Amino acid sequence: MTSPAPRPGPHTPPATDRRPYFDNAKFLLIALVALGHSWEQILSGNTHALRAVHNLVYGFHMPAFILLSGYFSRRFTGRPDQIRRLLSGVLLPYLIFEVIYTAVNHWVHGTDFSITPTSPTYLCWFLIALFVWRITTPIWNAVRHPVVLATVVSLAAGTTVIGRDLALPRVLMFLPWFVLGLRLRPEHFARLRTRTARRCAVPVFAGALALAYWLSPEPSDDWLSMDVGYGALHVSPARYLLLRLALFAVSALLVASFLALVPGRRMWLTALGAVTLYPYLLHGILIRIAEQAGVFQVLREWSLAGQVVLTVAVVAAVVLLSTPPVRALARPLVEPRLPRWLVPDGKPDMVAGGAPTPAAAPEHEKSLVH
Repeated sequence: MTSPAPRPGPHTPPATDRRPYFDNAKFLLIALVALGHSWEQILSGNTHALRAVHNLVYGFHMPAFILLSGYFSRRFTGRPDQIRRLLSGVLLPYLIFEVIYTAVNHWVHGTDFSITPTSPTYLCWFLIALFVWRITTPIWNAVRHPVVLATVVSLAAGTTVIGRDLALPRVLMFLPWFVLGLRLRPEHFARLRTRTARRCAVPVFAGALALAYWLSPEPSDDWLSMDVGYGALHVSPARYLLLRLALFAVSALLVASFLALVPGRRMWLTALGAVTLYPYLLHGILIRIAEQAGVFQVLREWSLAGQVVLTVAVVAAVVLLSTPPVRALARPLVEPRLPRWLVPDGKPDMVAGGAPTPAAAPEHEKSLVH
């Protein structure tokens, strides 16, 4: 017997419409995102092991997040109600946090307070990338062999000169993961949630960590963040293509292993995984405040103890930023409402029984880092 799920609030989807497995995965991934951004602040010459862990995490956490974003976008057809949610749940928060992070960077780094919506600031790139990916979903659902085509686009993006407007390099280079998510079905995840898959996942991560430690400090962040081409990486086009294909293969193995290890039962972190948009957008502000206060400099001096303290503190911060009081304060920024004069009110499509269709259900569009 399982305990009954808590009654949903006005901004929380009914528990019966969600699967704990995916919410657990999303919470673990957002924690890794915040850890990765924080670890970057203390990486130095004496953090060889931390660099290896950092590279391992960067090898799969964003591909996994993007894959899940694609999975929950697979029924997006561009209906008016879907477009309204895309505008209010992705584009409007992007514009709001572009202003916020521009102001924060001006305060911390002394950069010009110049708002450029076409040039994403810090972690806002993912919002505009998701907007582009999702709006093009009907295209990927219409063409043959979409994953192969998206992979070709991704590789080609790294062999050409592309401007950074709208985070276009990352939009194109991470594209295969989103398109792969569009093609996945529940039975694919079921195959990963077997005892055999879990047993294989542990040695995969152990081997990948050993490889990351051996290669450390390589590969560089430029290879893992997918935002520069072969020229900036100082390799030939042929070598670039080979290494990118190798990274695809390694990342795919790590993503599958991670998804195999994600628990499927309802846990304390399950409810937090339903609101990952909040810690995603807010944790960067805490990092900038800590940077301004000199916290990371102190933690670097503490060496291993500083790394442990930072890791524990970041996970605690992610939990805190997911709590109802914080969400209540940040809701006007994270979940803004479109003005009625801009878009008409619309009702989501319904199926028998009065429940929203999967394509219209807003929970995953709100909760996954959009």
